[in-house]
Amino acid sequence: MKIKPLGDRVLIEPVSKEDREGKTKSGIIIPDTAEKERPEEGKIIAVGEGKKTENGRIVPMSLKSGQRVLFTKYGPNEIKVDGKEYLIAKEEDILAIIE
Repeated sequence: MKIKPLGDRVLIEPVSKEDREGKTKSGIIIPDTAEKERPEEGKIIAVGEGKKTENGRIVPMSLKSGQRVLFTKYGPNEIKVDGKEYLIAKEEDILAIIE
């Protein structure tokens, strides 16, 4: 199944906890309680065409497929497709691009 987000929304595949390390580069272990409060990380799978302005023009997205991003914890909506979990978020819920 193929999903195409509408407007200024993006489809994100969240990075699993196994893919993230539970400690900092200096070796400090981060407890699970601290991890729950920080922004989430994921990979953009698909992007919409952009936000529509009041006069009908479309402002193109500044994000593209394949980018790793940090996003707000409670902003995106969770969906499940073919047994796999994804998130759909507005462009404004994306906090940063990881390069």
